[in-house]
Amino acid sequence: MKNDDSLIGYNPILDTDSYKASHYLQYPPGAQGLFAYIESRGGEYDRTLFFGLQYILDRYLSTRVTDAMVDEARDFFALHGEPFNEAGWRYIVRRHGGRLPLEIRAVPEGSLIPTGNALVTVRSTDPEVFWLVSYVETLLLRVWYPLTVATQSWAIKQTIAEYLRATSDDPDGQLPFKLHDFGARGVSSEESAGIGGMAHLVNFMGSDTISASRYARRYYDEPMAAFSIPASEHSTITSWGRGKELAAYRNMLSQFGGPGKLFACVSDSYDLYAAIENLWGKELRQDLIDSGATVVIRPDSGNPVEVALRTAILLDNAFGHVVNGKGFRVLNNVRVIYGDGINRRSIRDILANLKINGYAADNIAFGMGGALLQQVNRDTQRMAMKTSAILLPDGWHEVYKAPATDPGKASKKGILSTFRSRLTGEYLTLRTDQARIDSEWEEVLADVWRDGELLVRQSFAEVRAKSGG
Repeated sequence: MKNDDSLIGYNPILDTDSYKASHYLQYPPGAQGLFAYIESRGGEYDRTLFFGLQYILDRYLSTRVTDAMVDEARDFFALHGEPFNEAGWRYIVRRHGGRLPLEIRAVPEGSLIPTGNALVTVRSTDPEVFWLVSYVETLLLRVWYPLTVATQSWAIKQTIAEYLRATSDDPDGQLPFKLHDFGARGVSSEESAGIGGMAHLVNFMGSDTISASRYARRYYDEPMAAFSIPASEHSTITSWGRGKELAAYRNMLSQFGGPGKLFACVSDSYDLYAAIENLWGKELRQDLIDSGATVVIRPDSGNPVEVALRTAILLDNAFGHVVNGKGFRVLNNVRVIYGDGINRRSIRDILANLKINGYAADNIAFGMGGALLQQVNRDTQRMAMKTSAILLPDGWHEVYKAPATDPGKASKKGILSTFRSRLTGEYLTLRTDQARIDSEWEEVLADVWRDGELLVRQSFAEVRAKSGG
């Protein structure tokens, strides 16, 4: 039988782990409700920039279950070796019109929350299908990806901001375009490019990942989240042949030059330093100056720290500089973008080396690909979703794990919410029966989704404003 991929539609019943299908048979007799939470248990960064839940809720969790979906799941699990709660899912279709009877609360997207605090809570709203809370863990916990990309991007932003504040006359104006997303080709799918690229744009406004801007428009109502400029790749330069490298660069200047124009040109297809000294710095120097454009030279090989500084020095020799109000050199007519081997550490090292040698951070921007969107995983911020309370006939009981072999995996107990001090900005996650809401402490978790409906829809502008982006 020939497979027809066009027949594969989204089925929320099957968007889970196999063993989840058997869990409805494993809870204590008389169970009527579950409560769970999502947190970062620690990790590489001590704070987490929360982002991406709205996308998951809108695109996936709001999908209504149909009888056809139940049929598909029934047939799948019959062959797969797992029991299937067909009666429970038919109940959801008939009693709730296919909407999942759950309540989801979350901190506002764009919030920067210290690790160890609940970011999301999930509670069942129908005792007949209380087990849904755990069933949707697989889907909901995928929020780890956008929030981890957003967190890493935010951390890099702080590094760049530090050097801009120290060396630039216009740190706030420069910062939004200092880290450009080159990651679309390095991720596993178009959806990963859209989700991860959109998460990066919470912090910056430069991206070549088109999917990121499309997702921000569709799921966060942002008309245009990112911007780019004309730029060459190696093939558009090398297609002219090595003997016509100058002609390739001259064509770039002819096509994209002009007063106030900005374009980037990769210049290391053969010999970067010779290209800067002899072609850009001599043959094309006056034409570039007369055009009124700014050309962004892109090295793409070698040791990033060494090559970035050498590139700046050679461009300085050719085009000169001005000294800004903080005593650092800013190149005339040209800039540098580095996009090879770029990560959080190399960015800091490059900027530190430029600063030591008297060059402002204005002179360089960074392109980041695989390290931005792909070199993260769920353990980067140790993301987890855990059940913390169960409703039995005699009331709510706390649920928790406390493995002796790894105390760091101990989970929280009870029905929880997260609070913030208006006086100190401190965040605490507390049991609601022990929490105190007064003039100092405010609850930051709020209802965002209930029984199949999205209750809060933040715009991308609101998320950026919340994050300081």
